[in-house]
Amino acid sequence: MIDTDIEAPPLLAQLVNKHQAVWIDFDNIDAWLAAQQGDHVLLFAGDPVRFPEAVDVAVVLPELQQVSASVGRPFGMAVAVPETAEALAKKFGSQRWPTLMFFRNGHYVTTLSGMHDWTDYLTLLAQALDAPTSRAPTIGIPVVSSQAQGASCH
Repeated sequence: MIDTDIEAPPLLAQLVNKHQAVWIDFDNIDAWLAAQQGDHVLLFAGDPVRFPEAVDVAVVLPELQQVSASVGRPFGMAVAVPETAEALAKKFGSQRWPTLMFFRNGHYVTTLSGMHDWTDYLTLLAQALDAPTSRAPTIGIPVVSSQAQGASCH
């Protein structure tokens, strides 16, 4: 993985230094996704000056991880390196800050953006962990075979 001495707000760094999250950028995103087993959450915090709730999400994320693990739904954590977070978020079609992006076995699942009340977070977390993998909402047109059931040009 990448250097742990990333310049970041202290609460983001704490996710890596204290809660075993990993820093993610363009250099290691593909390897991180390929190595995944189970559920993982990637935090796109954004600039805490522009998005102060990013710090709140960084505080809540380990608590969500602990509660989820206690009911048999553990997930790993990662944090987008601040200097590349915006460009990396665009790779997955994310445009809101802060965002928790969910992956399962290396495949995109969904996002949970913004800060929420605790009970809402628990509900939304359960929904995200139960959701099937899907295509990230990136720019592009989904490819459909002309032989696929229900294929039509209209």
